[in-house]
Amino acid sequence: MAGAAMMGGPSPVALPGTAAQAPSVPARALVTGAASGIGAAIAAALRAAGWSVVGLDRSPAPVRDHAASGATDGPDATDDRGERGGGGTDGGGGTGGGGRMDDHGGTVGFASHHVQVDLTDDVALRAALRRVGAVDAVVHAAGFMRTAPLGQLDPADGEAMWRIHVHAAEVLVDAVAPTLPDGARIVLVGSRTANGAAGRSQYAATKAALNGMARSWAAELAPRGITVNVIAPGATDTPMLRDPARGGTPPRLPPLGRFVRPEEIGAVAAFLLGPGAGAITGQQIIVCGGASL
Repeated sequence: MAGAAMMGGPSPVALPGTAAQAPSVPARALVTGAASGIGAAIAAALRAAGWSVVGLDRSPAPVRDHAASGATDGPDATDDRGERGGGGTDGGGGTGGGGRMDDHGGTVGFASHHVQVDLTDDVALRAALRRVGAVDAVVHAAGFMRTAPLGQLDPADGEAMWRIHVHAAEVLVDAVAPTLPDGARIVLVGSRTANGAAGRSQYAATKAALNGMARSWAAELAPRGITVNVIAPGATDTPMLRDPARGGTPPRLPPLGRFVRPEEIGAVAAFLLGPGAGAITGQQIIVCGGASL
């Protein structure tokens, strides 16, 4: 799908919304965590913008996925930590001491095609990527949160979050980057918590790592016209934001007086993957309702 170089630089991929795109061959975006919450909202926003979306998730496709496309792949899956089940939350949210949630929870949105895979299983992930084939954009939205204060940190929790937030992104992008077309897009879903938050040091460390990785990849891929950015949500209005398990650290309303909506993160992702964002790369876009003010 990559175009020929023009005027010394790469020609952009035929993104939705551009005259170069053939309506019968939509650009393909790969979205992790697409079965729920922010990941699902991103998948829905991209489909609305004209993308064909391949979702990767440890959970089955939502009912609307089956009704819309009937497309699923892979065996019954465990969650991204190798455990069955688990809940969901938003990017930038938290749990009570020692609690855990999926980072981008909820149940809305749907992809064009859904692949069940444990993203922390390198072999399974690479095999799934081979089955998926060529894509024009990658969005890594899968994740979860575990929290604890100093003196109670569990190394296993830190390692589990690192594997899904950072290592899975590393395996994913390393596998697809060689075949991405010039002008492709990569987006990592981070968190405003990457700047640091009491009781969330392990989670913050993994999300902060995404910023350094994204900027490094942005510099490496810039000659090919490929952009790499991070969306860093604050507390986002997903069902798990109101989970009783997080009673020890309830979310605080930002200055705007409401939580971020998942579809607002989806809209930012759709913009970053669209034709108007071709000169934005190596950036962290914070969407927090003014919580950073």
